Amino acid sequence: MSASSGERVLVYGADGLVPGGAEGELSAADSWLVEDGRVREWDAHWRRFGAAVAGAGGPETQLAGFREAVAAALPPAGCWFPRVELVAGRLRLRMRAAPPRTAAVRLWVQDADPRLLPRRKGPDLAALGRLRARAVAAGADDALLVSPAGTVLETATASLVWWEGDALCVVDPALPVLAGVTAGWVLRRAGELGVEVRRRRVRPAELSGREVWTVNALHGPRPVAGWVGADGGVEVVAGPAPRVARWRARWAAAGAPPPTSA
Repeated sequence: MSASSGERVLVYGADGLVPGGAEGELSAADSWLVEDGRVREWDAHWRRFGAAVAGAGGPETQLAGFREAVAAALPPAGCWFPRVELVAGRLRLRMRAAPPRTAAVRLWVQDADPRLLPRRKGPDLAALGRLRARAVAAGADDALLVSPAGTVLETATASLVWWEGDALCVVDPALPVLAGVTAGWVLRRAGELGVEVRRRRVRPAELSGREVWTVNALHGPRPVAGWVGADGGVEVVAGPAPRVARWRARWAAAGAPPPTSA
């Protein structure tokens, strides 16, 4: 790994994964947390990445071999956040150390949505990164994306879920949101526990005082501990989060080594 960049890029081809880094458009991407060789939702991440590669017209026939090569390349120790990519028509692995993780998040209420392809991870990552940087400058950790109609969508880096009484609520999947892999785990866990799930369309102000979580592959479920900004002049207030600790513990225990053909 390069000490200057903190990451290395490997391109997939006839010789497997080899160092490379051709510039080009990022057409598809996916990433997940690796802790001492253990990952969560491995198959689900690859299903989403495969769909993104297909949607971008990428080399679908190479995906099986690429997946095996990536599994073999994951470090057996340490904390990592690798990203698989389709760039300029080629599959590649970006091996990165995991960034710092936190147990809670502050959201900046933002009515802009810079995404052009909200259902495919990859093409909009640069624009979302710039939006998140603005959120950090505003005193938050992430930016909440809101539709032109004022409806909550997701954050720049995560899916959003919240509680209404004993019911777990998710953003209506008919809205322009990414199919979150970790959100899928949360929904499956809710089914195992017999928790009612509601698909909802709400404004940020309707989340005031509620237990709200952001969920993604890096952090797992995190409670929203603060809101920066307002919804139409209405202050949004963070509610208590009595449930999240149990779900975070379950998520933390869910890792397993990725399967390989060896």
